[in-house]
Amino acid sequence: MNAVEKPTYEWNQIPWRQLEKMVFKLQKRIFQASQRGDVKTVRKLQRLLMKSWSAKCLSVRKVTQDNQGRKTAGVDGVKSLSPEARLKLVGRLKIDSKSKPTRRVWIPKPGKDEKRPLGIPTMYDRALQTLVKMALEPEWEAKFEENSYGFRPGRSAHDAVEAIFSCIRLKPKYVLDADITKCFDRIDRSKLLTKLNTSPTIKRQIKAWLKAGVIDNNQLLPTEEETPQGGTISPLLANIALHGMEERIKQFAETLPSINNKDSKRDKRKRLQLIRYADDFVVLHDDLEVIKQSQVILLEWLKEIGLELKPSKTRISHTLVPYEGNAGFDFLGFNFRQYPAGKNHTGNNSNGKPLGFKTIIKPSEEKVREHYRKLAETVEKYSNAPQYALIGALNKIIRGWSKYYSTVCSSSLFSELDNLLFQKLWRWAKRRHPRKGKKWVKKKYWHPLRNSQWGFRTLGKIRVHLYRHSDSNIVRFTKVSGNRSPYDGDWAYWGARMGKHPKLSPTKAKLLKLQKGKCALCGLNFRDGDLIELDHIVPKNKGGSNQTTNFQLLHRHCHDLKTSNDMSLHQGEANLEDWYA
Repeated sequence: MNAVEKPTYEWNQIPWRQLEKMVFKLQKRIFQASQRGDVKTVRKLQRLLMKSWSAKCLSVRKVTQDNQGRKTAGVDGVKSLSPEARLKLVGRLKIDSKSKPTRRVWIPKPGKDEKRPLGIPTMYDRALQTLVKMALEPEWEAKFEENSYGFRPGRSAHDAVEAIFSCIRLKPKYVLDADITKCFDRIDRSKLLTKLNTSPTIKRQIKAWLKAGVIDNNQLLPTEEETPQGGTISPLLANIALHGMEERIKQFAETLPSINNKDSKRDKRKRLQLIRYADDFVVLHDDLEVIKQSQVILLEWLKEIGLELKPSKTRISHTLVPYEGNAGFDFLGFNFRQYPAGKNHTGNNSNGKPLGFKTIIKPSEEKVREHYRKLAETVEKYSNAPQYALIGALNKIIRGWSKYYSTVCSSSLFSELDNLLFQKLWRWAKRRHPRKGKKWVKKKYWHPLRNSQWGFRTLGKIRVHLYRHSDSNIVRFTKVSGNRSPYDGDWAYWGARMGKHPKLSPTKAKLLKLQKGKCALCGLNFRDGDLIELDHIVPKNKGGSNQTTNFQLLHRHCHDLKTSNDMSLHQGEANLEDWYA
């Protein structure tokens, strides 16, 4: 749908699925053109997308209805829009190389007294940034390196965790654990714009956002150096600035000496790994000197774009044996460490390292303490509140935290946290009724739940129960394959992985994820290009419903086979009834 075709819709009547399909088709073509190096086609399709009424509608919906900070105002004070105002904003969106200053907000860092600055753009600039991001992201998704996982579609912190596990599970390694000092504040703008290498229109618009200035305490301050953090396009710009770091390390790996003169360049590149999530990264190799040389190379590379490593957060350790007092390392809230194990764990090799080991990934001690402190503070805060209010507040904290850590070795820790929280809740209940006995307190606040007699729950009009950490099943996470991207158009892979895709209806996408991308009849994986169909598990003529629980996904040929078998069975039952009659 081009810029000329502007249909007259009410906001709530816009056919969003059609718009998503149109925009996704353009993004997929941009991704494919970028993969084959067709710059002319990329620029042409980006212009078409940024003029598209469909893309503008989706951009406005994202910043006004979907984003977590949708109710945060910029310098113009606008923090919520009516449906009519959203449509007007769609009509006003235009790349004009102008920008209003951002509003500076200071937010505390988790578990620290420090605060970091955020620049909140106006609602108009946020929508425009989202529109430009829609055009730029597919181009760069075709270029980004394999082990870059932060703030990219279809990738998460768990992918980075699994990448590290795959790297160290067979062999202990030295680790350079590093963090970049004030990444957003010190990125060299000229180097960033040069690396961006985009059309003059987009380049001028991004330059205007970078130079817009900030308003802090009613004072307009220039932004001569920093890259404002807080806009929707900021994470993409940071990834573009840091793009090439992994390749630089791989180039260094090719110059390393071979082991027994057998290593090819591919083997050398594979042995030295850099895994990055936004501005945090680790470098892994089995040779200490290689790790030290990698640190020097990365310092030089970062210096070229105005960045440096943070000394307090940069250290070298070993995954198995202590090095300078460090054994294992923390990354993204997880602790990675290897422990001596197996029948040979008491013996050492020529380097003094244990022969047998086991790799364990678990929540870091710092994150566990921070989580428990938050639970304890919530219990204290709700000391006089009803039980259902306390349960609601605790469930929000427990569900998210336990889900994040449910892909690693967390079972024993979950049980320990449940026990500690029970002690807090018991004291909470006893303080409310100091003159009552233990049996009375237990009967009032704890009731049978599943296989336990100690379910912290309510039995009144509002029935809720406390979600325990141990209620989260430990399920191993499957890492994203190589350089795969949602823009590659493989609906079978991404539908099964994410449970949503523009080419699939919500029902099919949900079932695809539940079935783990496999046909319910033949058990084979769905492939891109396969025809899949919805099938009633219990046929409607036998009382089956149209609810999602009664549906399954089958290949078309499997569906035909099942239908013919059902018809044969039905015909056989009818013949049998006639015979008895």
